[in-house]
Amino acid sequence: QVQLVESGGGLVQPGGSLRLSCTASGRTFTFFAMGWFRQAPGKEREFVVTSSADGGITYYADSVKGRFTISRDTAKNTVYLQMNSLKPDDTAVYYCATRSSPFGSRRRDEYDYWGQGTQVTVSS
Repeated sequence: QVQLVESGGGLVQPGGSLRLSCTASGRTFTFFAMGWFRQAPGKEREFVVTSSADGGITYYADSVKGRFTISRDTAKNTVYLQMNSLKPDDTAVYYCATRSSPFGSRRRDEYDYWGQGTQVTVSS
């Protein structure tokens, strides 16, 4: 049974930073690709970033490129999303996901397991 648990969300002012965490049980990130997605109220869940199993290949959505960074701690089986220079448009519930492949994907329908999500609100 694969379980993903996100944490680290909260309220932050524009220009601020947050770091989200996603810890897995039942699956080792070393062998499987990971992704972060987000869903704002009234909108579809959208791609944020994906990372290959070895972490060597990453793809970012244009809207977050240069501001967000994905990383992982294999000893803790945890993936992080460092978010800097946050904007009100970044407000959403953020989800981590994993797929049964070592290759990352931008498509949410290619992910097998999802976390419960963590709320990020950017507001002054």
